[in-house]
Amino acid sequence: MVQYNFKKITVVPNGKDFVDIILSRTQRQTPTVVHKGYAISRIRQFYMRKVKYTQQNFYDKLSTIIDEFPRLDDIHPFYGDLLHVLYNKDHYKLALGQINTARNLISKVAKDYVKLLKYGDSLYRCKSLKVAALGRMCTVIKRIGPSLAYLEQIRQHMARLPSIDPNTRTILICGYPNVGKSSFINKITRADVDVQPYAFTTKSLFVGHTDYKYLRYQVIDTPGILDRPFEDRNIIEMCSITALAHLRAAVLFFLDISGSCGYSIAQQAALFHSIKSLFLNKPLMIVCNKTDLQPLDGISEEDKKLVTEMKDEAMKTVIGQGGEATDEAGVLLTMSTLTEDGVISVKNAACERLLNQRVELKMKSKKLNDCLNRFHVAMPKPRDQKERPPCIPEAVLEARAKQAEADSEKQKRKLERDLENENGGAGVYSASLRKHYLLANEEWKEDIMPEILDGHNVYDFVDPDILQRLEELEREEGLRQEEDGDDDFEMDGAELTPEEKAALAEIRKKKSLLIQQHRMKKSTAESRPTVPRKFDKDKEFTSKRMGRQLSALGLDPTLAINRARSKSRGRKRERSVERGDDIGNDAMDVDEITPSKKQRRSRSLSMSRSRSMSRPRNEFVPGEGFKDKPQKEKAIKMFKNSANKRNKDARRGESDRVIPTLKPKHLFSGKRSSGKTDRR
Repeated sequence: MVQYNFKKITVVPNGKDFVDIILSRTQRQTPTVVHKGYAISRIRQFYMRKVKYTQQNFYDKLSTIIDEFPRLDDIHPFYGDLLHVLYNKDHYKLALGQINTARNLISKVAKDYVKLLKYGDSLYRCKSLKVAALGRMCTVIKRIGPSLAYLEQIRQHMARLPSIDPNTRTILICGYPNVGKSSFINKITRADVDVQPYAFTTKSLFVGHTDYKYLRYQVIDTPGILDRPFEDRNIIEMCSITALAHLRAAVLFFLDISGSCGYSIAQQAALFHSIKSLFLNKPLMIVCNKTDLQPLDGISEEDKKLVTEMKDEAMKTVIGQGGEATDEAGVLLTMSTLTEDGVISVKNAACERLLNQRVELKMKSKKLNDCLNRFHVAMPKPRDQKERPPCIPEAVLEARAKQAEADSEKQKRKLERDLENENGGAGVYSASLRKHYLLANEEWKEDIMPEILDGHNVYDFVDPDILQRLEELEREEGLRQEEDGDDDFEMDGAELTPEEKAALAEIRKKKSLLIQQHRMKKSTAESRPTVPRKFDKDKEFTSKRMGRQLSALGLDPTLAINRARSKSRGRKRERSVERGDDIGNDAMDVDEITPSKKQRRSRSLSMSRSRSMSRPRNEFVPGEGFKDKPQKEKAIKMFKNSANKRNKDARRGESDRVIPTLKPKHLFSGKRSSGKTDRR
């Protein structure tokens, strides 16, 4: 299938640019230095090379222009006539002929001057011949400047032409201006043709594509045609005539029965009869558009008669294709592009008519016989009168029945959208969220559940196992009370002596007093000032007083006094007291211990050993939130890195206090000289 893509044609430069391009290339691609001291053969070769190179560049460039522009006699007649209508075939051929003549003249000039250069006797004469040769070549190019400009305009216009395949399935839309042709192609394809309420909105051919039965169809929107002689039609109308004459397509003749286009049905019928010769051997359909303004049944009897005559002419195309005269449904169609009523039926009818015609043509062609010779269709013959129905397994039949039931249930089941439409639509219908609750009784779904009842939150009591859990809690509480009753030891005083009873009563009294004092201190803790021990001038809190009180209670105060003294003297005194256990049993009965010099020396030597060692930072201790020791070490390392400040100033360390020179004098002083400016 030939594809006509005029967008790939190379740009055609004008005369001046053409000369500049070629001479610049000659200067860049050939040697430029020659001396009069060279041998004369070398000088001749130097200038001959320049002349030949320039001639070859001119030849190649002009040959590209001639070859890339299409030849009207070699392309499809549709494109040949279209280019003739748009650009005038005579002018087009004349411009290309001038380009070809210029190419031959340049070749002849180069050949003549190369022959003269072979006999040049000096550097000056050879140079003069070279200048003359290049000058004559440039003069030839400048003379064809108008032809080059004309071809460049044609190239730009051809690049904007739609890509139409003359051999594919095509639907052609024609008719008077402003009858709805562009609206129809916008509806059935993705084309975006401008639609306006005045005539001749479409000034050229527009192409869209649509699908029908998995086949791609090409839809062409043509400009409007007026009913006038062939010689009086303008270029816009001639584009439509060219498409009708040369494209093998299904033709849709649009008829505006409302008259809103500005032309009556009689005028449109006259146009139909004037161009009906272009409809031969093509599927033709009469499309009555704008039925929303005027239905077909509402037109006058004269107009109906005209429409009937047009339909009879269209029926001749059906009969010519081997159809029956009763097929009137696919010839006269009605539609409205505004309401889209009948648009798809018109498209389907046109595609079906075109498809049937193309199939019939292929069946009549000779290629079909060549293909049928390769095929053999075997037709089985019955061997007896016995019927042999197809055998389908029962499992398959059951599966099909279940599938059919499931499909019927799906069709019967109403969706929320259906319920919404039945009950007032959106904003009126409110979907029930309880219909899918799984309850023991279906009637409970729509019951209203209170949130607050008798001052209590209802959901706090919604528990089906609450009674069972209450019994378990009561049973567990009883067991714990029994265990606590066995473990507690109450001093009821039955087994104590009178002295012990008196001491117990004193202790209980003292305990209650301490509790009361603690509560008082706690209540006034914020407003009570803290008084240091040195201001306790009354000496109310002393070890002697504590000893007297404990002795009055019948307790030995020695241990308590020693402990209080050891706490008040610090760690060294505490160790000396504790180490006193090794001196003798009488050490507990004295207030102070004076160790010997040897003991003091041994104690000072073992000081480091007796001190408790601190735990390493990376030691793994369960409960800190780490899985193992490596994870803790990684976390510590990440913490250290995050704590470090970023070295934005590129310091070598904490002691680096260097202030760099922002503008070194050797780079930013002195006068700028010619040449590079990055270094002075």
